[in-house]
Amino acid sequence: MRVAAFVIAALAFALLPVNARGDEPPVPAASGAHAFGFTSIEGEALPLESFAGKAVLVVNTASRCGFTRQYGDLQALWERFRDRGLVVLGVPSNDFGGQEPGSEAEIKEFCEVNFGVDFPMTEKVRVAGAQAHPFYLWARTTLGAEAAPRWNFHKYLVAPDGRLVAWFPTQTRPDAEAVIRAIESNLPGAPAASG
Repeated sequence: MRVAAFVIAALAFALLPVNARGDEPPVPAASGAHAFGFTSIEGEALPLESFAGKAVLVVNTASRCGFTRQYGDLQALWERFRDRGLVVLGVPSNDFGGQEPGSEAEIKEFCEVNFGVDFPMTEKVRVAGAQAHPFYLWARTTLGAEAAPRWNFHKYLVAPDGRLVAWFPTQTRPDAEAVIRAIESNLPGAPAASG
């Protein structure tokens, strides 16, 4: 009985928001996603606040996945909507099936050569579990465990004000009608989306 109680307590602790555990400084509610930052695939600081005022589609990616062809769809989205205020942000991760084993330089080259990717990408990070990047821990806490990535090419849509307004599972292609509709309703200057 004590072991079961300990396991339940440990799981409850692991699922607490990062801020409740004290691992990260408190995130001001008004900043939302803009309170977080990544390191770019080139090794430079990449604060999400640099995208304030734009919609951001954050996608955990992998180069050796059955869904890797979504890179092409993401690049097409970037080309279609970037002048209207969309940023596509690729977040390479090796969390699912070990399908992103390469270095940042190898990932960048693969994406450029095979899909013409020129949208921003981050260094390789964890997106699942207790050691996930703080953005992903926050997203899971904000939207609930059902909205957490379960595989590569999971998508989060961040509104221009930093709110998480939508998420889409791996199987939902970047060019799906639901994704396009969500993006268009959250572009700068679009009528305010409920969320």
